[in-house]
Amino acid sequence: MIIEHSQPFDILLVEDEPADANLVRAALKEGRVFCKLHHAIDGVEALAFLRREGDAYRGAAQPDLILLDLNMPRMNGREFLAAAKADPALAAIPIVVLTTSDVERDVVASYQLGAAGYITKPVDMEQFIDAIRQIGSYWFTLTRLPQKE
Repeated sequence: MIIEHSQPFDILLVEDEPADANLVRAALKEGRVFCKLHHAIDGVEALAFLRREGDAYRGAAQPDLILLDLNMPRMNGREFLAAAKADPALAAIPIVVLTTSDVERDVVASYQLGAAGYITKPVDMEQFIDAIRQIGSYWFTLTRLPQKE
């Protein structure tokens, strides 16, 4: 399915592994998800981006969706999720956990902290592309997101 809109959606990918970030970027392109991908390497950088702190993030786009890895240095995905959902200015942004972990306690904890979804990264590239395509279809075609500020 090709997702077409007049303006690209903004996605913030919070992922510390460059190879995984490149894989998401390639899957979005291959899956024809019409978006601008922004990348933060950990929760600290992601919060700075979202709060537009510092010269690097002044004027940063408010994302329509956040894709979040759980296992990162400095501030991991659980800590980021708790901080983002506790901040009234950020709480409405849907956060989908996209991680290698399929441990039940990670799934439960993510939902308890306010995740909108939890996806275990498929190992197979075609399955990964299909998962990203389905994320795009669900969040940018089927659901209605809050309007940006």
